[in-house]
Amino acid sequence: MKLNIRFGQKLRALFESPALFGVKRDTEQLFGEIEELLIGSDFGFEFTTEILAALRKGSSPSEKEPLTRRLKEILKGRMALAKQPPAGNGLSVYLVFGINGSGKTTSVGKLAHKLKRTGRKVLVAAADTYRDAAIDQLLIWAKRAEVPVVRQQQGSDPAAVVYDACESAAGRGVDDLLIDTAGRLHTKEALMEELAKIGRILDKKLPDAPKVKLLTLDATTGQNALSQARLFNEYIGVDGIILTKLDSSSKGGIACVVSGRMGIPILYMGVGEKIEDLEDFDADEYLDLLFS
Repeated sequence: MKLNIRFGQKLRALFESPALFGVKRDTEQLFGEIEELLIGSDFGFEFTTEILAALRKGSSPSEKEPLTRRLKEILKGRMALAKQPPAGNGLSVYLVFGINGSGKTTSVGKLAHKLKRTGRKVLVAAADTYRDAAIDQLLIWAKRAEVPVVRQQQGSDPAAVVYDACESAAGRGVDDLLIDTAGRLHTKEALMEELAKIGRILDKKLPDAPKVKLLTLDATTGQNALSQARLFNEYIGVDGIILTKLDSSSKGGIACVVSGRMGIPILYMGVGEKIEDLEDFDADEYLDLLFS
């Protein structure tokens, strides 16, 4: 996996530029270039300002490696720890949501495959009953993952699908129930309230089951991902993030911003189109890729 903006290459180029490091080393110009690089890599103005303030306190601007190492330390220190959800002996529920086009249904299929590979019994609920062909898309991914699906007709009540899925999961002795919800436009309060309703049904039907609320965020959307995370967190709460499309089209910095600003761990990252292309998120690996 490679990130689109070669952050590390551009950072190294700053130290090799004769315009910056000739007879006189222009510290302020260097930090200005780093600021431009961070903003251009989707870190955002406010987050970049914080990072630079911390960087100025303990780094030598004349030496590349100490500065790079310090920058990575600062970024990691501001990200929420990417801990994996506990997989207990009983039923666990994963409620997956996000706006249309964020890779939500694809991520459900990949996560089902990932969990099943560990020997767990997985069931998927097709609660995206609004979007055309959404159920068919989920059936394709579920078939690839070799897991069963609870579904109703397109246009039916998503909450009814979730209700049936809860009963089916309890009756089948399922380890993990994954719920694919409709793509929610984060500006539409009625749709967000429907998602909250699903959450209440889960609490009522499966009160003892651990519930993990996962938000899919498209890494290519830039700073808009932060506003999405804030609004979803306000309506239903977000326990973890699946960062999708973290490949050649992604600038990469938004992961640090969302996790740092929201205090929400990134649990998984989508790195390709294959069913096995969902990896556990590791901050060190992510920063190594960003700085490579």
